[in-house]
Amino acid sequence: MSIDIHTHIIPAELPDFSKQFGYGEFITLHHHLPNKAWMMQGDKKFREIDINCWDVSVRLEEMDKFKIDIQVISTIPVMFSYWAKHEDGLVVSRFLNDHIAEIINQYPKKFVGLATVPMQDVSLAIKELERCKTLGFKGVQIGSNVNQKNLTEQEFGEFFAACESLDMALFIHPWQMMGQEYISKYWLPWLVGMPAETARAIANMIFSGVFDKHPNLRVCFAHGGGSFIPTIGRIEHGWECRPDLVAIDNPNNPRNYLGKFWVDSHTCDKKLLKYIIDEIGVDKVVQGSDYPFPLGEAVPGELVRTANNLSEKEKHIILDEAPRKWLKLE
Repeated sequence: MSIDIHTHIIPAELPDFSKQFGYGEFITLHHHLPNKAWMMQGDKKFREIDINCWDVSVRLEEMDKFKIDIQVISTIPVMFSYWAKHEDGLVVSRFLNDHIAEIINQYPKKFVGLATVPMQDVSLAIKELERCKTLGFKGVQIGSNVNQKNLTEQEFGEFFAACESLDMALFIHPWQMMGQEYISKYWLPWLVGMPAETARAIANMIFSGVFDKHPNLRVCFAHGGGSFIPTIGRIEHGWECRPDLVAIDNPNNPRNYLGKFWVDSHTCDKKLLKYIIDEIGVDKVVQGSDYPFPLGEAVPGELVRTANNLSEKEKHIILDEAPRKWLKLE
């Protein structure tokens, strides 16, 4: 069994939320060619996507081709819309979640759903999280920050507690990368900004004590945990030499938290994947491809399957056992 926990999906048609709400640059789709569409952010082209981003039949064909038995589907992070007015953010989230709910209910053996919620209002986010639990979702995807608020903010503690009590897995995906307006050339927000953004989220959750306050919270970070695990030596050294700056909310060594959260396998590098396994344990690494985008795996699961520095048992854990434990699948 192969389970891919990191895949994105979008409805084939989106309402014109900007017109509906009277403001903003909400994403719309412009189907300009057969099997292709532009994601439009107002009048600007954000990203060109292919039919496999919205057509479930094509997705199922490619899953069969790539030998992926189950996809965990979540929205595209740009759809989070955390900048929107609170109630409008809830409307967008509900629309996207209803679309995913239809798919997971139609194909319960092929798809697992991760919800999206309006994190700009934690009470509304929890309300939508509870609704999605009743719809059969196994978890929720949130951004690495909320309008540049770190996940250490006290208000988010209520949301983490809700995920814990509802037994919903939490997938944290980078978005709105720090300083991206200064590094737009060379696609650097996606190449170096995203790994740094994920490290930002992990460090904030560790140093603020989130994992101690919520020991049963099942968190997975995208893209192999970004740049956090490769720089754990520097982070630990900072904790040792300047505890007055680093250990102000949590006295524990940050290295002690390796193995207390999951990361996906999308490292684009077999040596790095093995290093991460050595640091956090193979049982905390789950197959993730970032399908169906070009920066994701061209063939989902290929990095793990062809890694000759991994044993067959390790591959089985990454592709099957670890995703089941993170999502609590039967």
